[in-house]
Amino acid sequence: MSQFPEKGHPKGLAVLFATEMWERFNYYGMRAVLVLFMTKALLVDKAFASNLYGSYTGLIYLTPLIGGFVADRFWGNKRSIITGGIIMAIGEFILFFCASLYSTDAGLANFLFYTGLGFMITGNGFFKPNISAMVGQLYPKGDRRIDPAYTIFYMGINTGGAIGPIVCGYLGDTGNPADFKWAFLAGGIAMLLSVLVQKLYQEKFLVDPEGKQLGNVPDDSPKATLKPVFILIGLTALAALMIGLLYIDATIFSFLSYLLIGAVLVIGGYIFSDKSLTGIEKKKVAVIFTVSFFVVFFWSAFEQAGASLTFFADSQTDRTLGSYTIPTSFFQSLNSIYVVGLAPLFAWLWLALKKNEPASPTKMAIGLALLALGYVWIAYGVQSAVPGKLVSMIWLIGMYGLHTSGELCLSPIGLSLVNKLAPAKFASLLMAVWFLANAAANKLAGVLSALYPENGKVTQFLGYQMTNLYDFFLLFVIMSGIASLLLFLITKRLQTIMKM
Repeated sequence: MSQFPEKGHPKGLAVLFATEMWERFNYYGMRAVLVLFMTKALLVDKAFASNLYGSYTGLIYLTPLIGGFVADRFWGNKRSIITGGIIMAIGEFILFFCASLYSTDAGLANFLFYTGLGFMITGNGFFKPNISAMVGQLYPKGDRRIDPAYTIFYMGINTGGAIGPIVCGYLGDTGNPADFKWAFLAGGIAMLLSVLVQKLYQEKFLVDPEGKQLGNVPDDSPKATLKPVFILIGLTALAALMIGLLYIDATIFSFLSYLLIGAVLVIGGYIFSDKSLTGIEKKKVAVIFTVSFFVVFFWSAFEQAGASLTFFADSQTDRTLGSYTIPTSFFQSLNSIYVVGLAPLFAWLWLALKKNEPASPTKMAIGLALLALGYVWIAYGVQSAVPGKLVSMIWLIGMYGLHTSGELCLSPIGLSLVNKLAPAKFASLLMAVWFLANAAANKLAGVLSALYPENGKVTQFLGYQMTNLYDFFLLFVIMSGIASLLLFLITKRLQTIMKM
């Protein structure tokens, strides 16, 4: 990569790639063992673990609303990324101590568990929307390299996502619950590496095509918001709030769904009431909200990987290769391994199609269809399964391949779409809206995972009754299939607005 290429990509993309790679090592490595730690060390049941997983991942994607707003108005992207990374590292180290104490002091371990997750939620809010927003800022508006750039950036996400579960699973998912602490420690070290890469290279390489530094503190930012005491008090209060919200939603009253709906209404009202936006800009913002609605159906099915599909891999999949038993957490690397292998193909494909390249909403509808096919595959695999007999791992391997193909049609394309359509003054906030859709989807994913039928358990969702795994997987075929069809039907209208 040259500094200011005409055909290649700027060096700043490599910096963001590496920063994101280590952060995703941290996140996906921890996620790979999270429900296993809860059920095997903390000894909670699978339904509670699923709901807590949904609450945690939902809040993970909700806090970017705060981080995006703070970056736009007060801190800038770079300061927010560094701050968020440090907080996440602290969260992982707190979880390390939790996993070290669970067998000797259950009360303290429980407190540390929610505290560590609260810090992870808080830090992610400042890290995630800002690093994603900076990718598009490296290029001039309308540059056709932006879509491939986000796909390359997505490879960074998934390089970390591939390595993290393997390393953390190898260290922590050993069959001995006392070893889970090493998985959390590895995640914390990876997060520190992410912060180090960003800090060392951001000043030199994170620049726009004219050489101007990106992500600096806004010129009109109040000086008081940059004082260390103010920052420390604010971050401590926010972390305490996230810890409290997580605990309440998981154990007392599930309010997160209502909070997410309220956040959509508030953000939509805030943006659409801005008189400086033109009518065309508001229509393009409406496109962002529309496609964000559809991705809820994608991620609520896709994110079963961290919950119900982990239970499926752990207790109902034959994981033996000769005399070796594959750790359950390793299967969560499959998606990222597929991404690393397939992302260059998809990046090439979109450029090779040239004038025949599908519009972004069409690509996303294709992604939903591929997701549905993945669940068709695994539903077929378990349809004739005999109760009590393990099924071949080929059904998980094939499903993740189809899901990854769908993801590559949807996620990096969606990130790029937000960047291209968002007015400059709301770039980070609208990137956070994209993650708000992920928040709703992850919360729904936890709710749906709690319906996982086993040992004769009968569950239902909106009147649809599930008595076995075939019924359970078929639910996701129906959800994602209908969403894909509807998005296909409106894609031409969305494309017309995008071209205005």
